[in-house]
Amino acid sequence: MTFQYDVLIIGSGAAGLTAALALAEHKRVLVLAKGSLTGGSTAWAQGGIAAVLDTGDTFENHVRDTMIAGAGLNNRETVEFVIERAPDSIDRLCELGVPFNRDDYDEGGDLHLTREGGHSHRRIVHVDDATGWAVQSALLKAADANPNITMLPGRTCVDLITSRNGEKYSAEGRVWGAYALDEATGRVVAHTARATVMAAGGAGRVYQFSTAPRGATGDGIAMAWRAGARMSNMEMMQFHPTCLYNLEVKNFLITEAVRGEGGHLLHPETGHRFMADYDPERMELAPRDVVARAIDDQIKRYGLDYVHLDISHKPADFVRGHFPTIDEKLSGLGIDMTTQPIPVVPAQHYTCGGVIVGLDASTDLPGLWAAGECTESGLHGANRLASNSLLECFVFGEAAAKDILERWDELPAPPAIKAWDESRVTDSDEEVVIKQNWTEIRRFMWNYVGIVRTTKRLERARHRIHMLGQEIEDYYDSFRVTTDLIELRNLHQSAFLIVESALERHESRGLHYTLDYPETDEVARDTVLVP
Repeated sequence: MTFQYDVLIIGSGAAGLTAALALAEHKRVLVLAKGSLTGGSTAWAQGGIAAVLDTGDTFENHVRDTMIAGAGLNNRETVEFVIERAPDSIDRLCELGVPFNRDDYDEGGDLHLTREGGHSHRRIVHVDDATGWAVQSALLKAADANPNITMLPGRTCVDLITSRNGEKYSAEGRVWGAYALDEATGRVVAHTARATVMAAGGAGRVYQFSTAPRGATGDGIAMAWRAGARMSNMEMMQFHPTCLYNLEVKNFLITEAVRGEGGHLLHPETGHRFMADYDPERMELAPRDVVARAIDDQIKRYGLDYVHLDISHKPADFVRGHFPTIDEKLSGLGIDMTTQPIPVVPAQHYTCGGVIVGLDASTDLPGLWAAGECTESGLHGANRLASNSLLECFVFGEAAAKDILERWDELPAPPAIKAWDESRVTDSDEEVVIKQNWTEIRRFMWNYVGIVRTTKRLERARHRIHMLGQEIEDYYDSFRVTTDLIELRNLHQSAFLIVESALERHESRGLHYTLDYPETDEVARDTVLVP
């Protein structure tokens, strides 16, 4: 069975829905979402959106902060392109009804700006400490009200449809849409379109500890790689410095803004404010890679389970007013953040590398555009500056829509596409294989390809990836696909890309810190992998 729309969008987060809303003014758009429509990373974003809105701030300041955080690996043209469009993105979100915090707590006041690590000025607009949920809700409401947008949750995409999937209709590997598993029926359906936008998010769940949602399994990255798109800087995996340490609650992020509003990082036994030993000028407001390595060093050096993040020296009303979601969550766990420190550890947080895209969000593959965390646009470089991620989604979602509409007349209609063939497979009777391989990948990626790396550890990870590869492909070839199997395949592919990229970089830069090459090269070069 095949369904055809003008444009197919894979992913229902900020990037996908921004593109959908812009395209739907002229075209019929289908949005596919794995799991629920709110299951992606956008809804989980606590911090905010970076934009130059303060009278004392400038675009050049924001560009410089982004380039410094990115350790010079950023593409300056991309950085300027995104940052100059940030105020307009905020205006559009206000028009959609996103209730950003105001200085005087009424609708007529100026937007309240907070500050986060790596930023030289206050420029983070936010909705308390749940900005992502507010943005996701507003975008979904607008998309649901648009008759040209169809949203289908519960669809796990298996692979992009290209000339290599069916008959060889062209020599260029053009993308015609995607095969997607209907999670309710177990059937795989072809969804075709003239243009496809990949906005499927990052690969955070490759790691054992991650702040990413359950579905962040590198689906878009792996699908694009298998279809023939190049990848860049996949070794640049960001670890958030402050994830709640709790044996019962997994993956609860303590937003950067807690440090931005004055939180201190302390040794849990001595109370020493240890960032003075690593970055005495910026302290807790140093970029995430610096802070994450400092915490990692403290934990390993002193045999700690966690360090403390303490904002209890601020007035209680101030703390509760700025961080109501975190305060409520911690209170339920018996932690009063107004009087007690918060136990925190680093955890994987953001995939800075991904599918190579241009300023128009186009990829190597005709018919495929991409936006958001699955891409490498040149914005983040070797380390993403806090609150630039949602901004990238809005700017490149708009860019993809604009380029598709401008080039519409030259986009061919999809040819006849072969139906999904499952005549030679059966239902699996050994689901334990999936769970075992998933667990093994996440553990060795955490232990061998984490915050601090060595060539020996990376080679051990590569060896395990090769061992698992044949086992996973044999399983995939033998049994009907399920969401778990599709995710395992994509996790494995993403782990391969991260490790190969890390082995290619013989220096330490930004998020890639290796004991074998501790120096930073004079010239910044992207790591590019070609299928």
